[in-house]
Amino acid sequence: MKTNITTKNSLLNNSLSKNPLQLLITLLIITVIPSLANANENHQYSGKYQPKKMMNFGPGEHYQHDMDINISEYKKVRDISKRADDLPEPLARKQSKKVTIMLEAVEVISKIAPNILYHYWTFNNTVPGPFLRVSEDDTVELTLYNNESSSHSHAIDLHAVTGPGGGKAVTEVEPGESKTLTFKATTPGLYIYHCAAGNPATHIANGMYGMILVEPKQGLSKVDHEFYVMQGELYTKQRLGKKGFQKFNSRKMIDERPEYIIFNGRTGALTGENQLQAKVGDKVRIFFGNAGVTKISSFHIIGEIFDKVYPEAALGNPLKNVQTTLVPAGGATMVEFEVDYPGNYVLVDHALARVDRGAWGILNVTGEKNDALYSGDSSSNSGSKKHHKMNH
Repeated sequence: MKTNITTKNSLLNNSLSKNPLQLLITLLIITVIPSLANANENHQYSGKYQPKKMMNFGPGEHYQHDMDINISEYKKVRDISKRADDLPEPLARKQSKKVTIMLEAVEVISKIAPNILYHYWTFNNTVPGPFLRVSEDDTVELTLYNNESSSHSHAIDLHAVTGPGGGKAVTEVEPGESKTLTFKATTPGLYIYHCAAGNPATHIANGMYGMILVEPKQGLSKVDHEFYVMQGELYTKQRLGKKGFQKFNSRKMIDERPEYIIFNGRTGALTGENQLQAKVGDKVRIFFGNAGVTKISSFHIIGEIFDKVYPEAALGNPLKNVQTTLVPAGGATMVEFEVDYPGNYVLVDHALARVDRGAWGILNVTGEKNDALYSGDSSSNSGSKKHHKMNH
């Protein structure tokens, strides 16, 4: 905390002309109080790196988080992305029970895109972190361990938790430490969880987020496939597509200017070998979350209509026959639909400029065609030949 020197001198001069007790009080004001304030600021953000004047919440003009990263100090992860089909099976029980969950906060080096490296902060080495699945009225015992190699303290806030900080108040851990939160999953729904230590937006933007499903006691309707997809934002110092190691840029985050907007941690995470797979006639459910930290998502699948949408992941009365659904930062949705025709269906944030920043994936559907539903010549030359004949 800076103290104006002119103000100090004025206070001292005034006090010297008065009694010694007033002088003592004045000295205490200008020396002890600023020291206490500085101690409080430094205490709020711990670990290897302690940015100046770091605070938990804004206004953020004072906050400029900057780190010099030695990538050799951190674990290398070949693929940061969480597979969309990597989630627990539906719970085949109606009785509540005690559920034990172990999470590790670990910072790693991995690729945003080919030849572009980033210092990700993760739960369990992936972005998003594990999909957690419990049942209504379960008692959940969650232990968070912060890997000793971490540069910062970490914590967890689960939106499914009722209590201070969603669990953050009892889970903030220094590198090498672990703490346990016990909570009752009282309310069915699909919820975001994220790190909430220090400046929460920084921890989320660097990859510390995931989702927890609290299934209603009667369970969810039966489907053939469930998928886990989360949208996130990366704020790199260099421009979109710049090769090499990219540092986090806090100024861009405060200005709400992400360089990358991605599904499941990196560009291309839901394509190729990791694309979603289904067959004609299958019923599909997608758990979709938006980690933010600044943008609303307009979730859409090109060529599909959602049969059911549970807006903001409230598991009550779903909307029917929806084309695009809004998902706020820190929110989620659950969509269900039957696939009727083979082909590639593109998952997007329908703020379509974001496709070029990485927000897209593929649902590949195989099976028999239904010409009554959809037909036409998709060959590249057919349209041009017909146009040529019409002009002659």
